[in-house]
Amino acid sequence: MSVIVVLIGFSIIVAAGFLMAFLWAVRSGQYDDDVSPSVRILFDNEDEKSKQSNTNQNNV
Repeated sequence: MSVIVVLIGFSIIVAAGFLMAFLWAVRSGQYDDDVSPSVRILFDNEDEKSKQSNTNQNNV
């Protein structure tokens, strides 16, 4: 029975450690999106294409 208490205590300590590591990672900017802004220019924007085609059709 005492083994269960030790395991529960150890699991709470491990969970707290993972929570602290996650909070540290979020605060230090590990989850900031640095890739998308530099890659966004490579993809075509569908909204701009539809606006341009509508403008070209109206001018013709």
